[in-house]
Amino acid sequence: MAISSLKRDCRANCARNDPVIMEPKNRFQEKFQGIFSEYAEVRKRIYATIPADSLREAVGFLFNDLEARFIIISGFDNGKEIEILYHFSFDTSGEIVTLRVLLNRNKPEVDSLVPLFRGTFWIEREIWEMIGVNFREHPRLEKFLFSDDWPEGSYPYQVPRDRTNRPPDAPPIQSKLF
Repeated sequence: MAISSLKRDCRANCARNDPVIMEPKNRFQEKFQGIFSEYAEVRKRIYATIPADSLREAVGFLFNDLEARFIIISGFDNGKEIEILYHFSFDTSGEIVTLRVLLNRNKPEVDSLVPLFRGTFWIEREIWEMIGVNFREHPRLEKFLFSDDWPEGSYPYQVPRDRTNRPPDAPPIQSKLF
């Protein structure tokens, strides 16, 4: 019997809760469903909003246990909060996982992922320089895009507080992930 036939037969007949057999996305969802403030699956995309203090644990599980490939980190200032999006891929299934953390705009900081894997080294520096997010425990959070005389505290992708055109008590404008 071919290996692909064995896999197909096992998927159809094995216990759903067997962690070796379960699909990675299901294992991820089961382990972290209690911390998601938002979760959605659209085609082969999985979107989850998690607390910033759970980021390293969730990413460690995705990267180390489920062997998801790190793609990139992206971020933007929505005028009320800083949104950081962490993108991962399960290459065998073609699924993409996006973890979103929402950071306080007055003090945007989150744990660096460099201690988990070096692939985030440069993009965390870029996000720090462009948006002003402090990545705690980053080994070298210093300028590399701008010259040394670039004004401290000036972040080109951060919406200036006087130009948000939003009342201070307005709810945040969140990305349309879901």
